[in-house]
Amino acid sequence: MTIMQNASRRALLAGASGAVLTSACTSFFSTGNDTGDNALKRETRAAMKRAARFMRERVAYRGGYVWSYASDFSRRWGEMEAFPTMIWIQPPGTATVGHLYLDCFHATRDEFYYQAAMEVADGLIAAQHPAGGWNYLHDFGGEESTRRWYDTIGKNGWRLEEFHHYYGNATFDDAGTSEASQFLLRMYLERRSSRLRAPLERAVNFVLDSQYDNGGWPQRFPFVADAPALHGHPDYTRYVTFNDDVAGENIKFLLMVYQTLGDERALAAIRRAMNVFVATQQPAPQAGWGLQHHNETLAPIGARSYEPDALTTHTTANNIGQMLNFFEWTGERRFIERIPEALAWLDSVRLRDDQVRIAGRHYPTFIEVGTNRARINHRRGSNVVNGEYYWDYNPEKPIMHYSQWRNLDVDALRARYERLRGADAGQMQTNSPLNARRDFQLPPYFTTQNIEVSDLNSNVGSGAVQRPTPQRVRELVSGLNEDGYWPTPLTATSNPYIGEGSSTPAPGDFSQTLVGDISDTSPHTTDHPATGISTGAFIQNMSALLLSIDSGD
Repeated sequence: MTIMQNASRRALLAGASGAVLTSACTSFFSTGNDTGDNALKRETRAAMKRAARFMRERVAYRGGYVWSYASDFSRRWGEMEAFPTMIWIQPPGTATVGHLYLDCFHATRDEFYYQAAMEVADGLIAAQHPAGGWNYLHDFGGEESTRRWYDTIGKNGWRLEEFHHYYGNATFDDAGTSEASQFLLRMYLERRSSRLRAPLERAVNFVLDSQYDNGGWPQRFPFVADAPALHGHPDYTRYVTFNDDVAGENIKFLLMVYQTLGDERALAAIRRAMNVFVATQQPAPQAGWGLQHHNETLAPIGARSYEPDALTTHTTANNIGQMLNFFEWTGERRFIERIPEALAWLDSVRLRDDQVRIAGRHYPTFIEVGTNRARINHRRGSNVVNGEYYWDYNPEKPIMHYSQWRNLDVDALRARYERLRGADAGQMQTNSPLNARRDFQLPPYFTTQNIEVSDLNSNVGSGAVQRPTPQRVRELVSGLNEDGYWPTPLTATSNPYIGEGSSTPAPGDFSQTLVGDISDTSPHTTDHPATGISTGAFIQNMSALLLSIDSGD
């Protein structure tokens, strides 16, 4: 779910589903022609290994990681504060680090990194739900410890409603299950280790078993019979979900499975999934999509209390991109015949320049079905006990942790549509990723692709990692401290759990803050950050360094 001014938490593989996968890599990995004679490359390799050793030996817990750590390890955080026995699955967590280690192995051919990646795989396997997916987090302290976390820290994160109840199942939200599944697939393909085959099969079966007949996926699975109505809203986790590209992430993983293992079940599921995009597009003149759709009526439906029943502009833009992908894969014009209607709807809700509240953001997030008016979310109170979210049409004082306006490149979508609509359908099918190819190989590096590795701390960046200049390499190497990590200002922090919040609102206006009163355990930024260990900074810096030693062959 979207947080912190819509900072994406999706990770791995650039662009729309399958964009990286549609062209085979001629070489599975760089052979590392560097002999180590170059002094800077020797220093770089030594620095990389020192940083990875620190993470393996000092930071990891049973092969897993959270997002950030106090320098003395007195506190640690994923999206929320974590117990010492916890690992975080949600990117940039455990699987993201695993991808990085495997990338480093491909760049260096050093067995050290393969073994590091196997440790991560073992941690993920231990954290895997019996049904095959993953939750946002896993607590090796056991079920009692997990429930205690949800009943204390999780329950009191005012705006993080997905943590207010312990479902005991797995989630597709935020690409956690998708990323972990992709990593297990990569590890299995590396050496075809028999110990990885069963966990990988469980992950594949999880995606297949949870898919609805109409092609969509719920947010959580397996279903929980006693899921509560949170904050007066019914359980939303069973609805067909597009939010955070749930369907796209599952299609991406299934493409990888089909293209590498030849599993025909994956291909059939992909074809079903493409159908749900067509079925859920709403009638003109509001020919868009919502974050989620009702399983039977297929109408847009709300989720958390600040995600009302509405069409959503950013979901619509993403789904247009996906439909263009599907047309390229299949040559079937049904995927693009209503795109002009969707583009026209986005044009109809675009704000004039004098209406824009945040520079560059011309599209309200939530649009009311029927009226085309923007629904703006607000909150009142000071914590999860006395506070509440509500929506109206007033753009004044919107909530700040979930952007109410979006920056969408509709012109680029329109240009892509115009380019594709006259394309030769037969040629597109010839080059389609839905055609099995014996020579297909996954890209050698995942963490250098267009990714988001924000752990809510320093701006570690997004987008494809560029090969760094020698000067930048020296900066990174010299920036590693004596312990073996890059000291990072932990600009994201949280209030420690102090008990249930008061039923009486605390003095002050919390309507536009990231956190409420002192009982609110939600993450927020601070102007006086402590210096600590950032998993995101580790991933980003190591990704740059591995490119600097890769020969590019």
